[in-house]
Amino acid sequence: MGSHSAGLEETLGVLPSLLFCKMLRFFKRPLVVTADINLNLVALTGLGLLTRLWQLCYPRAVVFDEVYYGQYISFYMKRMFFLDDSGPPFGHMLLALGGYLGGFDGNFLWNRIGAEYSSNVPVWSLRLLPALAGALSVPMSYQIVLELHFSHCTAMGAALLMLIENSLITQSRLMLLESLLIFFNLLAVLSYLKFFNSQKHSPFSPHWWLWLMLTGVSCSCAIGIKYMGIFTYLLVLSIAAVHAWNLIGDQTLSNICVFGHVIARAVALLVIPAFLYLLFFYVHLMLLYRSGPHDQIMSSAFQASLEGGLARITQGQPLEVAFGSQVTLRNVFGKPLPCWLHSHKNTYPMIYENGRGSSHQQQVTCYPFKDINNWWIIKDPGRHQLVVNNPPRPVRHGDIIQLVHGMTTRLLNTHDVAAPLSPHSQEVSCYIDYNISMPAQNLWKLDIVNRESSQDTWKTILSEVRFVHVNTSAVLKLSGAHLPDWGFRQLEVVGEKSRGPHESMAWNVEEHRYGTSQEQKERELELHSPTQVDISKNLSFMARFSEVQWKMLTLKNEDSEHKYSSTPLEWVTLDTNIAYWLHPRTSAQIHLLGNIVIWVSASLATVAYTLLFFWYLLRRRRSICDLPEDAWSHWVLAGALGTGGWALNYLPFFLMERTLFLYHYLPALTFQILLLPIVLQHVSDHLCRSQLQRNVFSALVVAWYSSACHVSNMLRPLTYGDTSLSPGELQALRWKDSWDILIRKY
Repeated sequence: MGSHSAGLEETLGVLPSLLFCKMLRFFKRPLVVTADINLNLVALTGLGLLTRLWQLCYPRAVVFDEVYYGQYISFYMKRMFFLDDSGPPFGHMLLALGGYLGGFDGNFLWNRIGAEYSSNVPVWSLRLLPALAGALSVPMSYQIVLELHFSHCTAMGAALLMLIENSLITQSRLMLLESLLIFFNLLAVLSYLKFFNSQKHSPFSPHWWLWLMLTGVSCSCAIGIKYMGIFTYLLVLSIAAVHAWNLIGDQTLSNICVFGHVIARAVALLVIPAFLYLLFFYVHLMLLYRSGPHDQIMSSAFQASLEGGLARITQGQPLEVAFGSQVTLRNVFGKPLPCWLHSHKNTYPMIYENGRGSSHQQQVTCYPFKDINNWWIIKDPGRHQLVVNNPPRPVRHGDIIQLVHGMTTRLLNTHDVAAPLSPHSQEVSCYIDYNISMPAQNLWKLDIVNRESSQDTWKTILSEVRFVHVNTSAVLKLSGAHLPDWGFRQLEVVGEKSRGPHESMAWNVEEHRYGTSQEQKERELELHSPTQVDISKNLSFMARFSEVQWKMLTLKNEDSEHKYSSTPLEWVTLDTNIAYWLHPRTSAQIHLLGNIVIWVSASLATVAYTLLFFWYLLRRRRSICDLPEDAWSHWVLAGALGTGGWALNYLPFFLMERTLFLYHYLPALTFQILLLPIVLQHVSDHLCRSQLQRNVFSALVVAWYSSACHVSNMLRPLTYGDTSLSPGELQALRWKDSWDILIRKY
């Protein structure tokens, strides 16, 4: 025992000296870190940054759609709610992030293209993220072609075409969304290819999970920028579904393993994009908590959840509507205009212009402005009092009520008389007793549309209700027609006997107070006074999200014909352009104009690929395999991404009824550009039979690429707008009669 302890002590004594010697040897040698750097990627990234960031602040003026997106950036800076039906908010938030990082306070009037930016507008920061996205799309194209198992030369060709394409340069140097959309489209494709290629060697590894998750994130970001992003999402989803189907048929994998693969793809490509899509709206609504310019098109409940605006008016309102309550009633449908149930002392004319007669009763309309004549009192038909009891007696679903107009004390009425503009519906009026054989019919049954039970109480803002006429079963409805001058161009309200539910039949209480004055003069003063009780009516996130999403999908702006609008057929042949900006004093100008050599070549490559694909497919059906299996699978996948990406991002525009512009074609063009050098390599490797043919073909490709570079350089003044050209030089650049090159007449 003693010898063992002595040996241990000796060992412990020697150990520090050994460690010291090793440390000395370590410090005598240099510390070396080995890194594998692809210089092609570095060079392409540098060139991309140079072409996109060069003189990014020029012009220091509003360029085309910057006038559109700039307004939304200002709203973000001021936390004011807005609604844009062109797409989800992620792209707007990225642009706003640039403004935030640049210290923008939102104070600029975005009212005119060409307006000079004031000193408080950080132009470089606002344009930075789109420019970075455009620059990084160049090396990403290189990596995509490599992941498709084509040569470095082919990958460089795709990246260089992306680099010199004039339309992509122009679009990425401005405060616009297309370059961001293209970046996430390409990132989704690249991530999926990296995931797919790692599938063979290291499934379920950290590297495998990283690229799979990044695919779902990228797809969600693309959709979050513009709804056009869903086309690329469908492309990736379709290819992933085919690969998953093949995986299910792989007999070498166990059932548990196959199940894990399917679940992993479902989570990454379905669950994560849905979660992120909701997250974009959550952040959007969290940032925009103040009342803004688009409040009126939202529901009363949504408006009341915003700081200021309606929330300032309705703060302190009682929640439950009671007999004796004083209310304003807003139509839920809100089309063609948001409006409130309204009446005034004027009556319907005895005889309409078409010769039909009316009841000559007091007019009832829907008025699109706040007004004292919008106030109504909820009355119990069995009592004469127009005040709220203590305690209040709430109105419930199914109760019979009367609606008393606050300022004239006449009761809402309908009868078997044709409405002025809707003869198949009943006229709605406030009843005047003319001592003739036309009795009052002023009883209404309350129908709470969004009730949870038959005992639900009528709630301010939250309840959507219908008023069903007791005598005729007609429902109070906004017809949407504008009355003639005798009705002050207000909107017609009718009694509709059709029982089919419609939003135009639903109303909600917007402003509400408990009435305390029985005398009319005191009541009129009361109608002008503010409310007292404080009850919060904040909507849940899902309720706000659902309403915003529904409005975005259903709201249709009246698209007027734009000078630079175009059709999808004009995009492929580049028969159109867009004049983005013109210098106020010189002929310097910026145009969205593509490199015609690249556009025509890309279209021809798409046609060539399609013909070759079906030719090979037909021959394989006859058991003639022109390509080895590996080359065939690479060829099919490249075509699925290139041709499929182009078709999915282009063909749907033929079905769209909206104003279209040339920049809508750019995402489809990027997929064609990726396919173009792949087709050229295929021709060289598989269709050129001899070395001489390959050498001649390579020389032709070099000459073709040189011509593309020459065209790109010729169009450079219209891409950057930093050179003033003479009228003759501008006319020389007008290669097509349909191109609108702006020539000043001196």
